[in-house]
Amino acid sequence: MEIKAADVAKLRAMTGAGMMDCKKALQEAEGDFARAQEIIREKGKLIASKRADRTATEGIVTSKVVGNKAYMVCLACETDFVAKGDEFKAKAAELLETAIANDCADLDALQAVVGGLAAELTGKTGEKVEIPFYARIEAPLCVTYIHTNNKLGTLVGFNTEVPTEVAKDVAMQAAAMNPVSIDKADCDPAVIEQEHRIGLEQARGEGKPEAMLEKIADGKVAKFLKENTLLNQPLVKDNKFSVGQYVENAVKGATVVAYKRFSLND
Repeated sequence: MEIKAADVAKLRAMTGAGMMDCKKALQEAEGDFARAQEIIREKGKLIASKRADRTATEGIVTSKVVGNKAYMVCLACETDFVAKGDEFKAKAAELLETAIANDCADLDALQAVVGGLAAELTGKTGEKVEIPFYARIEAPLCVTYIHTNNKLGTLVGFNTEVPTEVAKDVAMQAAAMNPVSIDKADCDPAVIEQEHRIGLEQARGEGKPEAMLEKIADGKVAKFLKENTLLNQPLVKDNKFSVGQYVENAVKGATVVAYKRFSLND
């Protein structure tokens, strides 16, 4: 059947797909717009499956604080060209607002709400599109920091109000130094075990006495935790203080109680 240019334009406006894709979908659907949209979506899923082995290392990390909660999500693609497009930026912003509106607890919950969004965008852009990260935190005071390249972001929650400058400094510290956890107590035991094992191997390789290996490895773990847990790290802004001391000096009893970080470059 003959497909009018106006119908192709209408379907393109509805789906964002290319003109030829819209024309072919309408022809296959025999002019049925609902079916044509399904075909476009199905094609998107097909392209997504073909690109499953591709790497989505570009994209947008975006975040927002709403009351005592903060949200952060990443929408990733293959090229900087797509990531900087107005439509992709709008979709990333829309994705964040959807997460907020539904107060999604985790990535699985967000995926359940948005369904095949990534596959549809893959169909439109011709690139692999995915949602590699989503997080929500809740605390009396939440702050977020997104680096200027929009590929790195942090969420930090405090147990009480602290000065804006202090909150921002801590969020930027977390972005720059990539701590493994907030404090020593909440560090993943698997990380500690790995560092202990590395310490043992290093000490043994240096020919240290067998009786001293455990003590040396424990010392290396302690050093690792001091350098790689947020509250114990030296403050980048002034390394005479740890981050924990900096926060405590600003407001007595204040501390960090929530922390999330994501980078497309990690």
